[in-house]
Amino acid sequence: MGKIKKVLGNINFLSAILAILTGIMVGFVIMLIVKPGSAFGGLFTILFGGFLDGREGFGDVLRYAAPIILTGLSVGFAFKTGLFNIGASGQMAAGAFFAIYVGIKWTFLGDFLWVAAVLAAIIGGFLWGIVPGILKAHFNVNEVVTTIMMNWISVFGAFIAYSSADIVGGTTQNAQKVNQAAALPNLFLDKIFDNPRLDIGILIAILAAIVIHIVLNKTTFGFELKAVGHNRDGAKYAGINSKRNIILSMGIAGALAGLAAAVLYLNVSGATYKIEQNLIGEGFDGIAVALLALSHPLGAIASGTFFAYIKAGGLELKPWGFDQNLTGIITASIVYFSALSLIFQKYAKQIIAKFKKGGDVSE
Repeated sequence: MGKIKKVLGNINFLSAILAILTGIMVGFVIMLIVKPGSAFGGLFTILFGGFLDGREGFGDVLRYAAPIILTGLSVGFAFKTGLFNIGASGQMAAGAFFAIYVGIKWTFLGDFLWVAAVLAAIIGGFLWGIVPGILKAHFNVNEVVTTIMMNWISVFGAFIAYSSADIVGGTTQNAQKVNQAAALPNLFLDKIFDNPRLDIGILIAILAAIVIHIVLNKTTFGFELKAVGHNRDGAKYAGINSKRNIILSMGIAGALAGLAAAVLYLNVSGATYKIEQNLIGEGFDGIAVALLALSHPLGAIASGTFFAYIKAGGLELKPWGFDQNLTGIITASIVYFSALSLIFQKYAKQIIAKFKKGGDVSE
C-alpha cells in the first residue's frame, strides 16, 4: 500500500510539471506566430522576469502571490470537502468591505487597527460563504449556482454598501483608502527583499496553508468535513452532522477568501478597492491555483507563487512587443492541462490498482 501511495504521489507531481511545461509552450508558440524575432526574448522574460529586478522584483512576486495563495486555499478547501466554491471573488468583496470599513471608521483602536481589519475581513468572507452553504445543506441548491449569484450580488451591492457607509473616495468610484494604522506591517520583509511594498501578507498566507493542512489531515473535524464531501449519506449514517459541516465548509472557504481581501487591500502600498461592475480577478485565480496544487493546502503555496512569478514576468514583456495578458493565456492553458491530468490520474490509479490486485497488497 505504501508503494501505491508513493507511485500516485509521483504521478501527481509529474502531472503538475507537465501541465506547467505544456502551458508555457502554448505561450511560446503564440509568440512565435505573432512576432517570431522576439519570441525567445519574450520566453526568457516570462521565465526569469521575476528576478530581473533582483530582491525587489522577487519581493513583488511574493506580494502578488499572497492573495492568490489564499483564494487557492479557499477553492481547494471546498474541493477537499466535496464542494465547488466558485464564489471566492464575491467573498473577497464582502471581506474587503468589512476590512475597509473598520480600517477607516475604527481609528480609535490605534496600533491594533490592522488586526481588527483583518479579523473583520475574515468575518465578512465567512458570512458571505455560509449563505450558499445553508442553501446547499438545507435545500440541496447547487453551490456553483449560488456562489455565482453571490458574486454578482457583491458587485452591485458594493455601490449601495460603500455609499451607505460613507466611505467612497470623493467623486471617484473607489473606496477611500484605509487609515495608515490599518495597513499590514512590513515586519522585516521590506529589509530582506529591499522592497517597501512587501508586508506580512505572504507570511499570513503560508501560515493559513499550514493551519488548513493540519485541520484537514490531523483533526477529527477535518476528517468529518472530508467524509461528508465523499459520501454525505454515509457520513450521516456514521453520526456526522452533514448539514452543519457543509455550512462550516463553505464558511471557512469564505473566510479564507475574506483573508485574501485583507492581504490585498490592507497592503502597505495602498491598494484601493474599485467600486465597479467587475469581479475581483484574484478570486478566479484561486481556481487555477487549486487545480494546479490538486487542492493540497501546502501545494497552494507553490502554485500560487508560480502564477505570481509568471505574472511578474508578464509585466516585463512590453519591450519585446508582447502584451502582458499573454501570461493570462499561459495560465489558462496550465489550468486546462491540469484538468486533463486529473483524467490521466484517474486511469493511472485504476491501472495501478489492477496491477497490485494480484500482488502483495500489504507492502
